[in-house]
Order: sequence, then C-alpha cells, then structure tokens
Amino acid sequence: MVETRTVVDKLRVTYEGIFSMHELHAVIDNWLREKGYDKMEKKNVEKVTPKGKDIELLLQPWKKITDYAKIILNIRLIAIGITEVEIEKDGTKVKMNQGSVQLSFDGWLVTDYENRWEGKPIFFFLRQLFDRYVFKPYTMGYENAVAKDAGDIYGEVKAFLNLYKYR
Repeated sequence: MVETRTVVDKLRVTYEGIFSMHELHAVIDNWLREKGYDKMEKKNVEKVTPKGKDIELLLQPWKKITDYAKIILNIRLIAIGITEVEIEKDGTKVKMNQGSVQLSFDGWLVTDYENRWEGKPIFFFLRQLFDRYVFKPYTMGYENAVAKDAGDIYGEVKAFLNLYKYR
C-alpha cells in the first residue's frame, strides 16, 4: 500500500498589489524544471467577475527519488480580483496585474508507490520492519529533501513577490 507522509504542511505566501501573473507562473515553472520535477496540473479554474478575474490553480509536481520513494509538492494558487493595469516603467508602458494572491505549499514523501510490497502479508510486515529500523536513515534523508525543496520554492516565490513591494 502506498504510504504518504506529510513533511511540510501549509507554507503560505500572501500578496496584494501590483505584480505580473505571467512572471509568477514562469518563476514556478522554471524552478520546477530546474529541480527536475514533472509537472501535473490538477486544477485550473478561472472565473470572470465584476471585480476582476478569480483564478484557482492546483499543481502537484513530483520527482522520483528511487524506485521506492518519490516527492510530491502541492502548490495551490488562489488569485482574487485580478485586473490588468498599465504602469510606466523606465519611460515605457508595461501591462501588469493588480489584485491579491495567496499561495500555499505542501510537501509529501510517498513510499512504495508501485505497490511492490503488498503481494503477501509477510511482505507488508517486512516492509514495516525495514522502514522503521533498516531504512530509517534513508527515509529521514528523503524527508529532508522534501522539506528543502518545499522551502526553496516557497522562498523563491516569496522573494519574487517581495520585488514588487519596492517598485
């Protein structure tokens, strides 16, 4: 049976003001590509309201560590009241977005995702013993990798959004 351990739970970034939604999406995509993640888009909803666009995006990128373990990040982006504005930057007019955006990041470690240890009850028992005692240093290393990657993308997005506060 697949075992999913939550390593990072609800790292949040909120921002309200002027920013570029396209560049925000590009920052996330570039980071995922750079770190070797396969991107899976679970949900992409866009509603147009009188106040602007409301966007909900749910990404679950994953990276295979070994044949036994893989990392899954859960990235949820909720943008409310997104409108397009023109600002002047260095003498040229640039189209940007204005509104509020909230991102949350979760990190999971998934073990035995190919169900190789589920054939017989003795295999399940042996897997539990190996996970708790023999493979514990490896599992702790995998959990540290999940925490590091989730923290890295959180910091990358937070730094990107903080750039707009001072423009």
